[in-house]
Amino acid sequence: MPTNKNAQLRYQVLDRCFSDFNHRYEIDDLLEKVNEALYDMYGTEIKERQIRDDIKYMRDRVAYDAPIKAYPYDGKKCYYRYEDRNFSIFKNELSVKEVDTLRSTIEMLGKYRGAAGNAWLEEVISNLEYRFGVKSNRENVVAFDQNTKLTGIEFLSDLIDSAVSHTPLEVLYKTYKGKERTSVVHPYHLKQYNNRWFMLGLEEDAKYGNHFTNMALDRIVKFSRRTDVAFIPNTQFDFSTMFKDVVGVTIPDGDAKIERIVLKFDEARFPYVKSKPIHPSQEVVDENEHTISLMVKHNKELESQIFFFGPQVEVLEPLWLREEFARMIEDNLKKYRSMQKECTEG
Repeated sequence: MPTNKNAQLRYQVLDRCFSDFNHRYEIDDLLEKVNEALYDMYGTEIKERQIRDDIKYMRDRVAYDAPIKAYPYDGKKCYYRYEDRNFSIFKNELSVKEVDTLRSTIEMLGKYRGAAGNAWLEEVISNLEYRFGVKSNRENVVAFDQNTKLTGIEFLSDLIDSAVSHTPLEVLYKTYKGKERTSVVHPYHLKQYNNRWFMLGLEEDAKYGNHFTNMALDRIVKFSRRTDVAFIPNTQFDFSTMFKDVVGVTIPDGDAKIERIVLKFDEARFPYVKSKPIHPSQEVVDENEHTISLMVKHNKELESQIFFFGPQVEVLEPLWLREEFARMIEDNLKKYRSMQKECTEG
């Protein structure tokens, strides 16, 4: 039986590969995936022979009795996969792609290591690294956008802890117009978008009733835990799908419908938009006309994304949104013309 210290990590990586029915992993692919994890964790690598020995060991009835099968294709090639889709020696719910995403998440979280009030991250990241054999890059070759001057980031760890421990909060919140309100909030979910953090949950309101709330951390003045209030568990919101029909984090009020938004870009900008979609629903309508479509609900983040491209984009559909952009552009143009007139007269 293999007893070296990295054997368990090798089996974890191989288990994920054999459980991934969306990819075909040949022996070279398996070796690459295992060596990538070994190098990240221990700074070591193995040879192909070790992979073949690992497969043999995992198949052994005394060990894992894993139903690993070699499937031939393209002549002499073959890929390896479990015959039973439900089999896993670790019952690991993460696919190979999800583990790659996890590595990026660890990179992002690592940027907050050492920050005041974020000592909890050390334990969280270390547990993730050990459990999944994933470590952030040893060299400083990856950088993530973060606003170091963003207010409210110091609340992040306590808000996550409150959501995890199901603790209601009394929050003093200041809107963009400067109006302050104090309310009891039941925190469910923390989300990052455009270098800002948002707390999502249920806000108690004696006048209008309890309702979904989305609070930007930089607008929270202060908060305290309300241990005297019973926590209202989340039975309404599925945060894994809540934002699939919107750009950003703002869910439109009422019965907002998903609409087909058609945008036309100039020739220089079109390749950029193709390579970096505005939304997962994005599809190319016409390559020659440089048009794309989105299936989303209208919100302010969508408008901001479109305005980001300036004169390089034109809204074609729907007509009401095209007219709305025309009005906003005209209002903006009036401001520039007014300033130009003042400078000329001066």
